[in-house]
Amino acid sequence: MVDAKLLLLFGVGVVAGFINVMAGGGSSLTLPALIFLGLEGALANGTNRIAIFLQNVFAVWSFRREKVHHFERSLQLALFTLPGAVLGALLAVRMGDAWFRRILAFVMIGIVVSILFSGSFQKKQVDPKDGRGQWLIYPILLGIGFYGGFLQIGVGFLFMAALYHVLRLDLVFVNMHKVFIVLVYTIPALAVFVWTGNVNWKYGLVLAAGNSIGAYWSAHVAVKSGEKVIRYVLAVAVLLMSLKLLGVF
Repeated sequence: MVDAKLLLLFGVGVVAGFINVMAGGGSSLTLPALIFLGLEGALANGTNRIAIFLQNVFAVWSFRREKVHHFERSLQLALFTLPGAVLGALLAVRMGDAWFRRILAFVMIGIVVSILFSGSFQKKQVDPKDGRGQWLIYPILLGIGFYGGFLQIGVGFLFMAALYHVLRLDLVFVNMHKVFIVLVYTIPALAVFVWTGNVNWKYGLVLAAGNSIGAYWSAHVAVKSGEKVIRYVLAVAVLLMSLKLLGVF
């Protein structure tokens, strides 16, 4: 008989993988789900990285099959996230569980605000030939790498904002670079969690299977109608999980 918890985790993974590649915020579902299944903060954080890694392997593969890739540039950008990712992961494994849950809850509430009140990337037109300020992408990537190594939740939004507004890239290429960058910096971050014993492999691999299917599917889908519905459903789910983490109910 299949464990109901594993089925639930797989289903959450499919949804999260689709959301992560389409925009970001999928970990705001998977990380609390792992905590609610009984994992402590650092263990849930590390376990989630297995799903993030495999999800982005499939997403990169899917973009490549669609002939949308620029691996040399993606790798160049990804390298700037590595120092921050390692430092962020080291901080995460040393933080107490109670503090981690509080930080997680408030970050998730911030994600809700950004989902509900941020405008669509597609509403603002930018000139890709305007190169002013593009050097800022490198320190920004270092900072995002630190945040991604520490928590991961909502990092997709940060990468999309940076790549779109600083480098002025087309949204298709924004997503293509994003999944490659996350794939690269997840390797050393995951290594830190594995090295410190903060990975539940059974939960991680089940979640990864769901994430990978969702990510592969998402890379094929150009989401036009239905985006607002997804954003609001995600916002409600994340808000409820945040309140639960804070002990409101």
